[in-house]
Amino acid sequence: MSPDQLPAVFLGHGNPMNALDRNRYTEAWAAFGRSVARPRAILVISAHWYTNATAVTAMPHPRTIHDFYGFPRELFEVRYPAPGLPELAEQVADVAHPRWVGCDTDSWGLDHGTWSVLVHAFPDASIPVVQLSLNAFEPMDYHLELGRALAPLRSDGVLIVGSGNIVHNLRAVDFDMPDSGYDWALRFDAAAREVLTRTPTQAAALDAHPDFAAAVPTPDHYLPLLYIAGLADTEPLVPLVEGHCAGSISMAAYQLGGVAPAPAEGAGAPGLPTGVPPVDSNM
Repeated sequence: MSPDQLPAVFLGHGNPMNALDRNRYTEAWAAFGRSVARPRAILVISAHWYTNATAVTAMPHPRTIHDFYGFPRELFEVRYPAPGLPELAEQVADVAHPRWVGCDTDSWGLDHGTWSVLVHAFPDASIPVVQLSLNAFEPMDYHLELGRALAPLRSDGVLIVGSGNIVHNLRAVDFDMPDSGYDWALRFDAAAREVLTRTPTQAAALDAHPDFAAAVPTPDHYLPLLYIAGLADTEPLVPLVEGHCAGSISMAAYQLGGVAPAPAEGAGAPGLPTGVPPVDSNM
C-alpha cells in the first residue's frame, strides 16, 4: 500500500439492529472509522443492492432506505443524511471501463447494508457516500475483477467498503446460539480466513468448498467481499473482528492496508426482535 492510499474494508453487517446496538462488532467498525484519515468520499458495495445491472448512485442527496419490515419503530427512524457525490459516480464508470456502469439518479439511495455500519464508523454523516450495485447476472470473477479495477480510487481519497457476510444463511438461524456458529459455518469461515490472509484473490474459488452451499445459499452477502479481495490482489487482508451469531451468520470483518485497530471486546450481536421472521428480515 502506497502512503497516499486509503485502506479498504469488508464489514460483516448482520442484523439491522446493529445500527442501534453497541457490541464488539459495532465497536470494531467505530474503531476503524477513527483510525483512518478522513476520506474525500466513501464507496460502499452493499449486499442489499443486488440487481440486474452494475450501477452507482449519482444523486446529490441519497435517501436513507429502510429495506426491511417488522422491526421496532426506532430503527425506521434512523436517518443517515450523508450527501452523495455525482462526480464519483462518473469516476467509477471511468475506472470500470470497458465494463458498463450505469448512473442511478433517483431510484436507490443508502440501504441498511450501508447506513447500519456507517452510523458507527462515521456517525456525523458528513462524508459523501456513493453505493455500487451488485450485478446478479455476473459470475464471481466479474466482481473480483471489478474490485481490482476500483484500486485507483483509493489514491484519490475514496474509502471503499464492502458490506455483507461471509456466512449468511437466514433459513438456518438459531437465536439460541447468540454468539456462536454451526460447525459448517465455523469451517467455512476458517477456510475464508486462510484464503483472505494469504491469497485473497482465491476468494472467488471458495465456491468449491464443501460447506459453501450451506454458508452461501444466495450470493448477495458474499459478493461484497470479492471487491475487497480484488483490491487486495496479492496483499493479505487483516482480520478486524471475528465471530458468529445465530449459528449461521459470520460477523467477520477484514481490513486492507493501514494499521488495523485492536480487536474489540464485549457482547455479541443482537438477536431479532420478537415477531420478526428471520427468513424475511433482509439481514
